[in-house]
Amino acid sequence: MLTRSVIAIALLALLGYGATRAWPLVAGPSLSLTSPTEQTVVSDGHLAIIGRAHHTETLWLNGAPLLIDQSGNFSTSLVLPQGNAILSLTATDRFGHEITERRTVFVP
Repeated sequence: MLTRSVIAIALLALLGYGATRAWPLVAGPSLSLTSPTEQTVVSDGHLAIIGRAHHTETLWLNGAPLLIDQSGNFSTSLVLPQGNAILSLTATDRFGHEITERRTVFVP
């Protein structure tokens, strides 16, 4: 009886450990865009794009690759023409899962 209890506890511990290690595989990539916020107005056309990506293999800004540091942080700057601009950031993990964040920016 004691042996069964020990085996059951060990099995539950092993399953719990496996679930915590597998979570990044199941969760897919995530994006946290600090700047710009939605509907940002940029008076001079210079825009800083700042954020963080988790569980991400590649990051694209409107189709161009963006570098990510070891902590997942990224930043770049753009000079935008007058009018509306739609920024599209797409993160992809090593299994092909994608997530996209979009922001609309206006330059008067």
